[in-house]
Amino acid sequence: MKRLISIVVFCFLLVSCEPPQDGHGTYEYDNGTYVGAYKDGNMHGQGTFTTPDGNKYVGEWKDGKKHGRGTFTYASGTKYVGEWKDDVIHGQGTATLPDGSKYVGEYKDGRQHGQGTVTLASGNKYVGQYKDGKKHGRGAEVYASGNKYSGSYLNDKKHGQGTSTYTDGDKYVGEWKEGQRHGHGTYTFSDGSKYVGQWKNDKSHGQGTDTFANGDKYVGESKDGEKHGQGTYTYATGDKYVGEWKDGKSHGQGTDTFATGPMYVGEKKDGKPWEGNEYNKNRNVIATYSEGVKKPIN
Repeated sequence: MKRLISIVVFCFLLVSCEPPQDGHGTYEYDNGTYVGAYKDGNMHGQGTFTTPDGNKYVGEWKDGKKHGRGTFTYASGTKYVGEWKDDVIHGQGTATLPDGSKYVGEYKDGRQHGQGTVTLASGNKYVGQYKDGKKHGRGAEVYASGNKYSGSYLNDKKHGQGTSTYTDGDKYVGEWKEGQRHGHGTYTFSDGSKYVGQWKNDKSHGQGTDTFANGDKYVGESKDGEKHGQGTYTYATGDKYVGEWKDGKSHGQGTDTFATGPMYVGEKKDGKPWEGNEYNKNRNVIATYSEGVKKPIN
C-alpha cells in the first residue's frame, strides 16, 4: 500500500497521470507534453504543447484543439505565427522558412487562401490572391532579375490576361496559358519593334503583324516564332514580297515587287528565286529561274 501511495504521489508531483479537469496543469500525452490551461478535461485556454521530435506550439486552445492565436515552431526551423481553427491553420498568419522565405496573409483549412504576400530567399516576391495553397486570381510578381508580371493566375501559373516587363526594356501585354504567352498579345521590343497577334506556347504562332524598328513590316502567319504560311513583307525601301513562307524565309509561291520597278513571280526556296520569271518595270520577262539558276532572256 505504501509503495502504491508513493507511486501516485510521485506521478502527481512530476506530471499528472490524468489530464486535469479544470485550471492549470501538465500532462504527458502519447504524442507530446502539454503545459497550460484545462477545461472539462480538455486543453482550453493558453498552453504549450511540445512533441518528442522537437515541434512546439504556444498559444490558445479550445476543446482540446489549437484554436485562436498561436505560434507553431517546427523542428526543421519553419515557424508559423497566426490564427488557428479546430486544430488547423486558418485565418491571418505568417509562415517563415529556415532560408528566410516568408508568407504573410490569409489561410483556409491549412493552406494559403485569400490575399497574401510571399517573399522568397531568392529575392522573388509575389503579392496577390491564393486558392488552396496556389497563386490564383489577380497578382503581381517581381523577380530577383528585375523582371515583373502583373495579371491573372490559375493553379500557381500565369493564366489569362497579364503584363510582363523585362529588364532589357521589352514588354508583353496579352493572354497567358499555364505560364506561357498564349492567345492574343502584343510584344514590344526595347528598340521599338513590335509584334501584335497570336501566340502559342510562348512563341508567335498564327496571324500577326511585325513592325520593325528599321521601318520594315510583316503581316501574315507565323509558326513557333518564325514567319510561316502566307504573308506579306514590306521593306522600308518600298520593296515587297507577297506569298508563302517557311521557317522564317520566303518559300513556295510568291511575288517580289521592287521599288525600282522589276518583279519576280514564281516559286522561292529558302528565301531565293527557284522556279519562275523575272520582269522589268514594263512587265516584260527578262529572265527565268530553273532550280535556282537564273537564265537571262536576250
